[in-house]
Amino acid sequence: MNPPIVTARPSSSHRVPFIPVPVVGAGVTRRQASIDQIIDQGLVQTLFQPVVHIASQTVAGYEALSRGPIGSDLESPMALLDAARSVGRLGELDWLCRTKSTQAAARAHLHRDLSWLINVEPAGLSSDCPEHLKPALLRSRKRLRIILEVVERDVEGYATALIKATDQARRDSWGVALDDVGAEEGSLALLPFLRPDVVKLDMSLVQSAPRSAAAAITGAVHAYAERTGAVILAEGIETLEQERLAQVFGATYGQGFHYGRPGPLPLTLPMPLHVIPRRSGLAPLCGGSPFEVLSRRLSPLRAPKSDLTHISRHLETQSGQGSGASVLLASFQDVKFFGPATQRRYERLSASNALTVVLARGLPVRTEPRYQQAATNFGSALASEWVVIVVKPHYAVAFVARDCGDTGPDSERRFDFIYTHDRDAVVAAARSFLQAVPPDGS
Repeated sequence: MNPPIVTARPSSSHRVPFIPVPVVGAGVTRRQASIDQIIDQGLVQTLFQPVVHIASQTVAGYEALSRGPIGSDLESPMALLDAARSVGRLGELDWLCRTKSTQAAARAHLHRDLSWLINVEPAGLSSDCPEHLKPALLRSRKRLRIILEVVERDVEGYATALIKATDQARRDSWGVALDDVGAEEGSLALLPFLRPDVVKLDMSLVQSAPRSAAAAITGAVHAYAERTGAVILAEGIETLEQERLAQVFGATYGQGFHYGRPGPLPLTLPMPLHVIPRRSGLAPLCGGSPFEVLSRRLSPLRAPKSDLTHISRHLETQSGQGSGASVLLASFQDVKFFGPATQRRYERLSASNALTVVLARGLPVRTEPRYQQAATNFGSALASEWVVIVVKPHYAVAFVARDCGDTGPDSERRFDFIYTHDRDAVVAAARSFLQAVPPDGS
């Protein structure tokens, strides 16, 4: 007989005993609780919602959900985040919520194979953990099986920080989940870069009637899961019909009011029968420029620039066609090769792409959620490379070329180049490109 799941409304005869989660800061009841007061005094509370293995209807883990003081204007998570962002303390709040979540999970002393999904805000990744929180965070996370959950909102503007953070998570033996995938088609863009172990489908996909957009999104997620061994988790399941639809979409795990509302943790829980898998052996960022990364796998050819320009233009065109989940990465050596006409072309492409990043020596910094520019250093390997990389859910291509150092007319300058559609190789080159982007764009 399968162990029971934690239900949202247990009957009086089968009521699940709960550990009371301390409502930190419950004394702050006035409506205008200050965000500075909440952060400085640690006045956040943590609730937990079960994550269930759908086929067996058993609990596999919990997502930790942070809230502000009960009864205050900042009780809701979005109000809390917006307030912290408005005063420049989002990073501090993010670390506080992570620390409180791991402390509450560790205090429960539930089975070690349970997975704990801990949220991280992309905008909070640019800051280090405050010193006063480090001891508590290190103590509590030692015995926990943590999956770092990256929320989808704003991920395009923090691609470099996200990649580095997820690589660090794996060095800490944590898993990685990408949340809210499917709220927009562009949310698929960073799947191959973050390489999540768990892809969480946005609740809108199971709570609305199936449509062509949903089919495109879930098809891309399903393809990613098949290719990588990742698992799919559907959020927002409230009915049996939605649970069935989630399974049609390929979801192995589910979350929503159908299984339990956010609340305290149970006093006891059986060993999970179906542990949420975390993939091991994923290579971290290894350094090197895109050309260096690809030339370890493929042999370059040599040609003058005049014979190669059509490849660059073709890939730019490909990035703007079809899916809005396209990532376009380009390096032009020097700003003189990124003239007004080319810049206008990239601005047009960025309107439909999920993410467009351009690098060149002397290029003015520009940082927007979908379009970023930054200057490469004169001494960096990337400064001598001409790069155009396009990554979509079902398409990946890279053109990388290294300047041979010729003098003379620009069109006659020779390049050693690699042109490939090998998806794994393309993604490796793209990850190496993104790690060269300065975190602050400067």
